[in-house]
Amino acid sequence: MRLANLLVDGRKTVSVVSADGRTYWPVTSLVPDFAGDMVDLIREYDAIKSRLSTKVAGMTLRESMILAPIDQPRRNIFCVGKNYSEHAAEFQKSGFDHSAKDGEFAPEAPVVFTKPASTVIGPGAEIPRHANVTSQLDYEAELGVVIGKGGRGITKSDAMNHVFGYTVINDVTARDLQKLHRQWFIGKALDGFCPMGPYVVTADEVDGQNLDIRCWVNGELRQNSNTRQLIFDIPTLIATLSAGIELQPGDVIATGTPAGVGIGFSPPKFLQAGDEVRIEIQNVGVLVNKIGG
Repeated sequence: MRLANLLVDGRKTVSVVSADGRTYWPVTSLVPDFAGDMVDLIREYDAIKSRLSTKVAGMTLRESMILAPIDQPRRNIFCVGKNYSEHAAEFQKSGFDHSAKDGEFAPEAPVVFTKPASTVIGPGAEIPRHANVTSQLDYEAELGVVIGKGGRGITKSDAMNHVFGYTVINDVTARDLQKLHRQWFIGKALDGFCPMGPYVVTADEVDGQNLDIRCWVNGELRQNSNTRQLIFDIPTLIATLSAGIELQPGDVIATGTPAGVGIGFSPPKFLQAGDEVRIEIQNVGVLVNKIGG
């Protein structure tokens, strides 16, 4: 099932979306007693999913209506760095990585940081340029894992049972700030630095561990990989995070980016005002944003 957060007549409306992306059904029209946002829907999904029938006539969906699917996350977004071998290598070689041990390409354990809720923007929204604080803006195409069933101490063998679904994320990064501050939070956490969407696709429809992931900048293919190439797979990430942190329904985990980011080129290809970043993840969705002035 595809779920979206739409702006309908000035109101945010959680909706079911058809497979072709042309039609939507507000959840409140299918389940009149539902009142909440996407996180609330995730929490209540098992109890109401049998009522989310799209056999009735839906309404026409326009791209301009689509917001970030989880535009008000309850907590910071969990993010994983250097989780594809070729990207870890390009990052280490770039001179921007102050987190690696000498000679290290692949990390020995997941590299985890967070992005605050204020970073989240939706499809089509402009990514703020922040020219007053950074001159080295970069993109990172990532699969976002949405937690459905919370828990602490989740085992790898049980981890996929805790996945509600998947979305597309652009982990926008100010490379100069990332390098300057060594810990990555500031370079990753500027306002608008987490474009997300357009949908959350439930886990029963896709295999998150085998999805093609691609990114184009101004029509040039920059990133092209598959989530099979993750160094630390989704069960490992969930087990690692939940070992001492209770995961909650609606939590989002950005799983890392493949090679081909701007700093991987010589010279680097940083984003400029007006550039368009298009990220496509197989069977999950296409996320397009431009860089603001």
